[in-house]
Amino acid sequence: MARSKSSHQWMQEHFQDEYVKKAQALGYRSRAVFKLIEIQEKDKILRPGMNVVDLGAAPGGWSEYARKMLAKSDKVVALDLLAIEPIAGVDFIEGDFREDEVLQQLYQVLDGRPVHLLLSDMAPNMSGSRETDQPRAIYLGELALDAAEQFLIQGGTFLIKMFQGAGFDEYYNQVRLRFNSVAIRKPKASRPRSNEVYILAKGFKK
Repeated sequence: MARSKSSHQWMQEHFQDEYVKKAQALGYRSRAVFKLIEIQEKDKILRPGMNVVDLGAAPGGWSEYARKMLAKSDKVVALDLLAIEPIAGVDFIEGDFREDEVLQQLYQVLDGRPVHLLLSDMAPNMSGSRETDQPRAIYLGELALDAAEQFLIQGGTFLIKMFQGAGFDEYYNQVRLRFNSVAIRKPKASRPRSNEVYILAKGFKK
């Protein structure tokens, strides 16, 4: 099957991308890790003494980076529908975190440990239609916020990828109600033409 013009353009852009080249050179799993690195350098959200849950973790770059920033005894748990190559010191749960069975696995892996940071780099499978994709992204965001309410300790931090568009402001206000401080970050590694941003929320109100 011949590739569409937009698909060909994406492939061309992808392989010319400086962050793709940098990720390959440094042995990172994907370019997305540079988004987390930039946020970490600015906001210091990862530090030893924390336990971290990473939703939508595949291919595992965020979890791999988080693991390096924490102490050996700290817990990193990654979840995704897709399998990932194992990461030393990271517990991986394959499945849909909306399902009770997967949530129970997460409780078991945490074994009573508090969660200080919830990461979500999830995105829906994009159809190319904003009218379809945006509501799906908002829905995933609402699910991640529910998970934050369920697992984060008081004062905990929530970092989530969202897409600006219909429903974004309402979602942002929902997050503001639950955290003491909320900011929007647009890392340099986010493609300029993308409406992708990251909402960083600190000080969870348990």
